[in-house]
Amino acid sequence: MTMGWLSRLTGSSKKEIPSDIWKKCTKCSEVIVLKDLTKNLFLCPKCDFHLRMPVWDRIALLTDDNSFVEMDSTIESTDPLSFFDSVSYAERLKKTVDTCDTYEAVICGEARLDGRSFMLGVMNFDFMGGSMGSVVGEKLARMIERGLKERTPVVIVSSSGGARMQEGILSLMQMAKTSQAVARLHEAGIPYISILIDPTTGGVSASFAMLGDVHIAEPEALIGFAGPRVIEQTIRQKLPEDFQRAKFLVDHGMVDMIVHRRQLKSVVSKLFTFFLD
Repeated sequence: MTMGWLSRLTGSSKKEIPSDIWKKCTKCSEVIVLKDLTKNLFLCPKCDFHLRMPVWDRIALLTDDNSFVEMDSTIESTDPLSFFDSVSYAERLKKTVDTCDTYEAVICGEARLDGRSFMLGVMNFDFMGGSMGSVVGEKLARMIERGLKERTPVVIVSSSGGARMQEGILSLMQMAKTSQAVARLHEAGIPYISILIDPTTGGVSASFAMLGDVHIAEPEALIGFAGPRVIEQTIRQKLPEDFQRAKFLVDHGMVDMIVHRRQLKSVVSKLFTFFLD
């Protein structure tokens, strides 16, 4: 597909492709019709790159049809620090809620997979970079505690830039809160499967995301604490080309397996059978 043909069709230049019709692959730059991308699980038809998947599509991917029941959907963040950068935190939250049509950067609920009940939390990178504030931590902790009470497995799909700076220490406290909740799951022998998608970084990677019984990564996902550019500037050395990518982490023992998106549902179901049957 040439950009000249595309320009004639849409009346747009290369830099003005309407995001509600087309999407460009971030790896090979293939221009893809959005409705075709949705049907193809947000996989590039040319290079098979795993593009970021909307949160509700992700929930549908991992659950039996119409089995997901959301919990704590109306909990909203406040502005405890009256934080202000280019705009106030309160204004930024309002705009993000209106754009994403959800109140926070994680959706939690109970669902079924091949008929088996489990708890599912899916982070939404479109909501302020999937940052973990007090509400994200609270929702995840409540979900994990419900899994503990009902003795059902827990799956969390992480995609985050880290702790939410607009909430300061209150956001950092969520690392301890979620980690303690996961520790109680481990003590009770209830499986927790952590799925790491692009990107999983910062305080999320330094807490619950890396505390699973099994860690699954999507191909080429960026997973780490500080970003590679920050590390290079700090140590003044060039990092390996694949540093902090999924394969690098598997090779170095930080992640258990890389699973293609098309196989993810069946792999999680098999892990449930392994742990529980």
